[in-house]
Amino acid sequence: MSDMQAISQSPVVPVALTIAGSDSGGGAGIQADLKTFAFHGVHGTSALTCITAQSTMGVTRVDGLPVEAIAAQIDAVVQDMRVQAVKTGMLLNREIIAAVVERVESLHLKNLVVDPVMVSRTGAQLIDDEAVTLLRDVLVPLGAIVTPNRYEAQILSGLPINTLDDMRAAAQRIHKCGVSGVLVKGGGMAGDLRGVDVWFDGDCLETLKTVTVETRNTHGTGCTLSAAIAANLALGQDSLTAVKNAKNYVTEALQFALEIGQGPGPVCHFFPLFKGGRLS
Repeated sequence: MSDMQAISQSPVVPVALTIAGSDSGGGAGIQADLKTFAFHGVHGTSALTCITAQSTMGVTRVDGLPVEAIAAQIDAVVQDMRVQAVKTGMLLNREIIAAVVERVESLHLKNLVVDPVMVSRTGAQLIDDEAVTLLRDVLVPLGAIVTPNRYEAQILSGLPINTLDDMRAAAQRIHKCGVSGVLVKGGGMAGDLRGVDVWFDGDCLETLKTVTVETRNTHGTGCTLSAAIAANLALGQDSLTAVKNAKNYVTEALQFALEIGQGPGPVCHFFPLFKGGRLS
């Protein structure tokens, strides 16, 4: 086969970009995003915002990258490839958020999924108050979809969230800031609401639920969900379909979550390889 024949037969593969931090343990962040993109048949590209030293036991160090380096990574990808979807994850500080906002606007990046990494599922704030304000007021309104957990949704909406009606009210309040679609995640909720999510896009207010998976190994679920949504958008799915399919993907990944390390392990991003309890 000639080189020209090989080129002509190369598949056209959608491209997604993740702008997020590195997880040295491989369960969340850039590593989880790229695995998720690959699972969906989407070519994954990345712009690292910070480097963490972490494992299943927790995070021991975080180093932010220079904003010039972050912008250069985004430029290098976008100037060469047709990026169909973008997701953001850990944006460590105000300067990094501002740099990402500037590139998103100037490069007209579309299908932006904002995972507003501000507060952990247990309620611990991860970025300072100035960064939270900028993320809420400037980055979130640029998004096609924002995916806050319970505590992040409380910050974005200014409402307490304890019930399903609270989740619905928060989703509608967050939508008013300008983002096209809001997915308030229920992973941090108690009782029957754990794992129940609420979607609102200005017209459709829908409660989304899949089977509950009992496992301690949930590391990377938020990153994986937002990456799967971005991958599905890159594949041409509409927003609600992208969200529903991403939620189903995470549920299956949780069913085969990995028991590795001494703490909570990560979800299994390539679960079909492990069905039946072994690598097939």
